[in-house]
Amino acid sequence: MANFLFFACFFGGFLLFTLMRLVDLQPVGVDLALKWDDGAEHFVPLEALRRACPCASCAGETDVMGNVARGPETAFTEASFQIKHLQPVGGYAVQIFWKDGHGTGLYGLEYLRTIGEKNSQ
Repeated sequence: MANFLFFACFFGGFLLFTLMRLVDLQPVGVDLALKWDDGAEHFVPLEALRRACPCASCAGETDVMGNVARGPETAFTEASFQIKHLQPVGGYAVQIFWKDGHGTGLYGLEYLRTIGEKNSQ
């Protein structure tokens, strides 16, 4: 999988860019295993990943007035936390299709890295 992620940070008054690549991802039991080219590995619980779905229906979508609109409350089932299919999107995201039929969330690589680091602590 050739997905890349750029990180930018200031160091000594200079803006530095770091290229980070997601080397592998695959479901392992109740987790999604993520392996990055800098050696970092994360095991993110599928339930945490699904509850963090970034799609407009789950996370909400903000209009120009600042109002957040969300879809109806999701009634999670066992299938809600099982992956049916993973689809890379360009070099910046992964679309996860869940066994309960949900599949509109695009998980950006930076977002996946953040979720992975949060769940590793």
